[in-house]
This record gives sequence, structure tokens and C-alpha cells, in this order.
Amino acid sequence: MYNGAILCVDDERMILDSLKSQLNRAFDGKYLIEITESADEALEILEEFIEDKIESVVIVSDWMMPGMKGDEFLIKALEILPSVSNILLTGQADNDAIENAKNNANLHKLIFKPWDVDELVDAIQTGMKG
Repeated sequence: MYNGAILCVDDERMILDSLKSQLNRAFDGKYLIEITESADEALEILEEFIEDKIESVVIVSDWMMPGMKGDEFLIKALEILPSVSNILLTGQADNDAIENAKNNANLHKLIFKPWDVDELVDAIQTGMKG
């Protein structure tokens, strides 16, 4: 049984693979770590977390993605799971999107790419509820 879950969302596979590798090293099996290349798939994974009764969830999401931008996705994620902690990991978010995420998605942390692993790990640890 996991203490919580981390859901990483980015349309670039290389970024996701890097995040998963870094987070696996940092947390050593403490959390379930899922990665996906689309916001729509991420929302489905979030529903699965709820079905599996995983309540402590941190989302690490890119902003610039096809289909649904990161701020929009994080707002939807918060509607599905009000306890979620949202981290926007981006190199391209504009100020309006950042403000939207802060005001409407309960943004826990904004981290710019290229990210510092220690900063990301710390943000995830403080974002976990359990």
C-alpha cells in the first residue's frame, strides 16, 4: 500500500521519463508514481486513484500541452479530488495562466524548467497530505 500518489503530466516523453526516474530515486517506493502525456488520460488516472482510495495525491503538470493547458487541467483535477496538491512545472506559462492556477486550482507550487530536483522533491513532500 502506498502513502500517496504522484501524477506527472507532460506531453514530452523525455521529461516524463526523467521525472519518473528522479522521483523513484528520491522516494524509493514510498509513493505510487504515474506518468502520462495527456491531461485527459491524467483525469482518468485521477479517477482510478479515487477508486483505489488513494487520497494523498500530488500532481506535477506542464502548462503547454496540446488539447488542454496545464492550468485548465489542474482546475479540473481539483474539482475531481479537492484534496489534491497541484504543482505547475513549466518553461512557458504566461502570467494569466499562472494567476488562473493560483486562484482556481489551489496551486501549491510553481516551478520553472529546467527544474531543480531538490526543489521539486521538497514541493512534493510538503504537498502530500499523508
